[in-house]
Amino acid sequence: MDTYREEVPLKTLYKDAFHIGAAVNPRTIESQRSLLKYHFNSLTAENEMKFSSVHPQEDLYTFENADIIAAFAREQGMALRGHTLVWHNQTPDWLFENESGGLVESDVLMERLRSHIQTVVGRYKDVIYCWDVVNEVISDDEKDESAYLRSSRWLDIAGESFIAKAFEFAHEADPKALLFYNDYNESNPHKRERIYRLVRSLLDQGVPIHGIGLQAHWNLYAPSLDDIRSAIERYAQLGLQLQLTELDVSVFRFEDRRTDLVHPTKDMLELQAERYESIFRLLHEYREHISAVTFWGAADNYTWLDDFPVQGRKNWPFLFDEKQRPKEAYQRVAGIAAPMN
Repeated sequence: MDTYREEVPLKTLYKDAFHIGAAVNPRTIESQRSLLKYHFNSLTAENEMKFSSVHPQEDLYTFENADIIAAFAREQGMALRGHTLVWHNQTPDWLFENESGGLVESDVLMERLRSHIQTVVGRYKDVIYCWDVVNEVISDDEKDESAYLRSSRWLDIAGESFIAKAFEFAHEADPKALLFYNDYNESNPHKRERIYRLVRSLLDQGVPIHGIGLQAHWNLYAPSLDDIRSAIERYAQLGLQLQLTELDVSVFRFEDRRTDLVHPTKDMLELQAERYESIFRLLHEYREHISAVTFWGAADNYTWLDDFPVQGRKNWPFLFDEKQRPKEAYQRVAGIAAPMN
């Protein structure tokens, strides 16, 4: 959709603060091409660089879709974030299994991971400037105070060492790339302290890690601005870059499962505008620590929230509507960076 745009580009408004990014896939690169080129200076592959997407079988790499995104970033001169090398989801069974279907030995898993990272990171080292190396390994369990790492086959086979190894392998594959740990519910005080503990431990071990990714899948009401501020300040104590990596603001509370809305209400859009304004005012305040803010999409015509947590329910989480026009939320976000606009 190519439309003439009069609004000021987000990337211009925030050029002295941080990158403004969007998650994309080969379809949205076409359907949102004009919007992406106009407003954004950074991209992330939504699913196309995840393990099962690029390496479904041990002897088979499938880079077609990832290559489309990398080519678009090169063509547009946009920064590109790599996402993700180690995760408990979207990872093929063959990685963890031996010939008889049992779990492989730790050294076999680590060698497979090293080979994967060398191949994938090496392929895109000319265009990807940072990687979400390890994604979502922290437990969400609030009832068990001793809970720390999420249970996974990674942990079952290799113990905690797989985390440090992944960063070491990524640094080996591309010494110039910035390497991030990425997680959601990052502003929850319980989880925040576990994330801090993990990254502090990696730093103490001398592991090459350069940043923390705050996924920022938020909504109109939660998390509180105080919790977001506390998380930014806590992580900033580690002296690493911070990035918001998957920002969206759902118009529904997480527990709200209604399916009757065809369009967002006026109240929802006003609350969303106020919410985005308060978020970006906070991010702008901490711009010396925050190097990028990436939305998990670009406009309301496509969002993963249309299928989560309620399958097939439309959501409207972005600054641009289903016709890719700026919403009131855009106006508020623009106003923070350029009060004269």
